Amino acid sequence: MRVTVVGTTGSGKTTLAGRLAKALDLPHFELDAINWQPGWVSLNDTDQPEFIRRVDAAIAQPAWVMAGGYSNVRDRIWSRATHVIWLDYSRPVVMRRVIWRSVIRAIDRKELWPGTGNRENAAMWLRRDHPIRWAWDTYHRRQREFTARLADPRFSHAQAFRLTHPDQAEPLVAQLATVHAAAWAQRAKLAGARCRRLFLRMRAASPSFRAAIRAVRRGVSALVSVTFQPAASVT
Repeated sequence: MRVTVVGTTGSGKTTLAGRLAKALDLPHFELDAINWQPGWVSLNDTDQPEFIRRVDAAIAQPAWVMAGGYSNVRDRIWSRATHVIWLDYSRPVVMRRVIWRSVIRAIDRKELWPGTGNRENAAMWLRRDHPIRWAWDTYHRRQREFTARLADPRFSHAQAFRLTHPDQAEPLVAQLATVHAAAWAQRAKLAGARCRRLFLRMRAASPSFRAAIRAVRRGVSALVSVTFQPAASVT
């Protein structure tokens, strides 16, 4: 399962992707963590080929959960994804979330991405590219973009989920976790059946194979009996 979680800035992509990755026991990637280098240097702006290379390395893995929607790598991610989750929450919900997130980050001064030293501060809120301003300015544009992308036949292979309220998130996590567990159980069952059929064919085809199996069993039985034989008491 390869899941990409998208939505406008501040909608809760990273939080949901983290919960989903934990529930599915899959690697969790965040495009912002790949992009932002120490000192708030944007890798996507300063070395775009390297940014794309790192994204490609992440999505080349057999399974993952990705949070984010940078436009220049969006097609690459969606082409690999098996599931797309769009957090299409109302503008008031998004703005409340992004403002609250910024306030908490500015208060606790927690490093946003380990090893970068990047922290939020209130002075950043006045910048045009700050998430608060960006979420407001791009809200309707993002809605149009994701509506069009979900209808794009290039990505029809991916199962799409459009969440319009935060209360829909946890049930979706539970649903996908159940589907993922059932898929793994089915794969294990099929693998076991294939191994059993192979064993039976080999046993039927070769008398020497049957003799070897009997010898191995006798050897294991002898080893177990010697290993667990009670020690003689000492007087």
